[in-house]
Amino acid sequence: MNEPSDDIPGAEPPPEQIAEALAEAAPEAQAPVDPAEWKRALRLAEAMIFASDRPVPHDRLQPLLPEGIKAREVFQALLPRYEGRGVELAEVAGGWVFRTAPDLALTLTRVIETPRRLPRVAMETLAVIAYHQPVTRAEIEEIRGASLSQNTLDALLELGLIAPRGRKEVPGRPSLWATTTRFLEQFGLKNLAELPRREELLAGEGPGLDLRGGGGAA
Repeated sequence: MNEPSDDIPGAEPPPEQIAEALAEAAPEAQAPVDPAEWKRALRLAEAMIFASDRPVPHDRLQPLLPEGIKAREVFQALLPRYEGRGVELAEVAGGWVFRTAPDLALTLTRVIETPRRLPRVAMETLAVIAYHQPVTRAEIEEIRGASLSQNTLDALLELGLIAPRGRKEVPGRPSLWATTTRFLEQFGLKNLAELPRREELLAGEGPGLDLRGGGGAA
């Protein structure tokens, strides 16, 4: 019986021909990653996220990885491992964190002490800054329709949720205020484009909202 010809429609070409075709199509393709090195990269990423109190960015993991392994690919590969688990992997504020699955958060509040919440005036101020930044104190008062005490700004500043961002070029050159990286972390946001509806922000419904400690503004 004759072997199938390469010219017969539907006939599978030999492995050597497939390899050559792939090489021609992607001449700059990287060499295969060693399975042991890939497994170690996944474990290293998990350990780094677990040990860090801040989101882990790609550039913090990348120097620890072998050549040919990209940090983003490692984090992306971890995502399916935590789907449907009690802890989820999420990308927030330019880095990666482990956090409680949102559907379990309410149940846990019944048995775990919840962090203190900001006073209503502070949340309103934070919302104004988030949606109108950079903004001056006078502009915050105008938008809220009420006066704003310096203590409120100081509290948000101490928590690392806001930071000064220069001065407005008007008489008196008042400070301009904007939110920080910590603000993104606390509300589980990758960036400001993911800001929730104003009502959700005022309700303090960020997935990782924890105001027990401060943090460096960024």
